[in-house]
Amino acid sequence: MYCWKALIALYERDVQFESELVEADRSALAAMWSPASIPVLVDDGVAIPESSVIVEHLDRFGAAPPLIPAGRTDALQARLWDRVADGYLATPVQRIVFDALRPTDAKDPHGVEQAHATLDLAFATLERRLDEQGSGRLTDAEFTLADCAAAPALHYADVLHRLDRDAYPALTAYFDRLMARPSVARVIDEARPYRELFPLPWPGHVS
Repeated sequence: MYCWKALIALYERDVQFESELVEADRSALAAMWSPASIPVLVDDGVAIPESSVIVEHLDRFGAAPPLIPAGRTDALQARLWDRVADGYLATPVQRIVFDALRPTDAKDPHGVEQAHATLDLAFATLERRLDEQGSGRLTDAEFTLADCAAAPALHYADVLHRLDRDAYPALTAYFDRLMARPSVARVIDEARPYRELFPLPWPGHVS
């Protein structure tokens, strides 16, 4: 999800780059960034880790509207809803997926139950925000860091904890628009060959 967030920003800003698949051995990655987490962007020999920081860095390139809006209030809102997407969507999704990878004697059913509850909270929170905004967007700007974060997180949340379209009409409309955006659709298409690595069943309702 976090790699998708950075990729969406790269495509939004039409920044040329070379990608490198990280294998099980992360020693080379750890030499650049001690936690060896992904994604890491290397720009002119400087390693830039963490997806939100990468997205903000990419605003230096290309001619597209900034992903961190220029206005202070709008910028704070973009960063806020980026944090909501990461903390309340991406994190519980990862918790559910990681639990599926654990051996039977190490499963955490209570943690998985909590993760599903957090996804319910996230859906309700986003629905309320979108309804209050009235524009169909999380922020007043057209497309921001928040949307880069929300797109992959909502995509996988809908895989594991299906979005109730009747209960969350504003969120459903926002989600559909995100999935149709060219940068997002491109990232999803490029990831299809790797779906066999996903440890849980892929539902038929998700394209």
